[in-house]
Parts: sequence; C-alpha cells; structure tokens
Amino acid sequence: MNSSSRAEASCPPVLNFDVHTLADGSRVNLCEQYRGQVLLVVNTAGLCSFTKQYEGLEKLYAEYRERGFAVLGFPSNDFGGQEPGDEASIQHFCRTRYGVEFPMFAKTHVRGAEADPFWLYLTSAGGTRPKWNFYKYLIGRDGRIIKVYSSLTSPDSKRLRKALERALEEPVAR
Repeated sequence: MNSSSRAEASCPPVLNFDVHTLADGSRVNLCEQYRGQVLLVVNTAGLCSFTKQYEGLEKLYAEYRERGFAVLGFPSNDFGGQEPGDEASIQHFCRTRYGVEFPMFAKTHVRGAEADPFWLYLTSAGGTRPKWNFYKYLIGRDGRIIKVYSSLTSPDSKRLRKALERALEEPVAR
C-alpha cells in the first residue's frame, strides 16, 4: 500500500497499491502512475490457448493510449502452470513474439492464499476472481470497476470496445 496519507485520501482504493515492473522489478505506485486513466487489468500467461490475446491487447493499447488508456498485464502461473518462466523469459517472449509495449508487471499470484493484495482488492471490488488466464477488469477514470470480462472475451470484442470508448469519454477528475 501507499504510505502517503495524502495520496491515499485522493487515490481510488483500487489503485492504492505498489507493484513491480516485469522489465526491471522497479516499484510503481498504481495511483501515481495511472490515476485518471481508463485501465484494462489482465492476468496473462504465455502457454495458454488465450495467449494470442496479447496481439489484441497491444492493438487496444496502441489505439487508445493517447486518450488516457493503458493495459496493465500481470503474468500469473496460477492456472494450469501456463506461465512457468522467470520474469526475464516472460519479458522476452512478450516483446519478441507479440510486440507487447503495454505495461507488464512482475509475475503475480491472482488467486488463493498467496494472492497479491492488489488482486485481492481487485477481485473483491469486481465481484469475481479470475477463473482462468486473460480475465480482464475494466477500470474507469474514477477508479471504479466498470466490468469484468472472462477469458472468452477477446480484446476486439464489440462489447468491450464499446464500454472502453464510453469510459474514455468520461472527464478526467482533477
């Protein structure tokens, strides 16, 4: 959690967490980095039948990034051992195989007793925990969870895009 009480007071609870990047392990405070943006938080895995969704996630990120949107990827080995690699190999795979430029964070437990505090909060606030890889949590500029999408919902889904575009139309709270 963020240690600054002033930041905590103005930060939506879902973003009031510190996480570590996949690339170099540096600490990122989600509130400081992403407050006021529309976010799509996704648990990812490189050996999953849904792995090809990296392409669609990257396309969404490239298309909407300039409007205040980010995809946040969190590799997880919680489902079927489908992300067994270390962080360096995950980073290499995402960049070279799928051209991933959207922010990727450290390998994370997203369910169970070892679940990361961010994911515990996210799944509690969203009303559902990931049931497999590539679950998607759409978060509005105000920090509320707009919708949770299962693995079966592809990044190019008309429903997801419509909700994303509607969220991007909301003004940035100051």
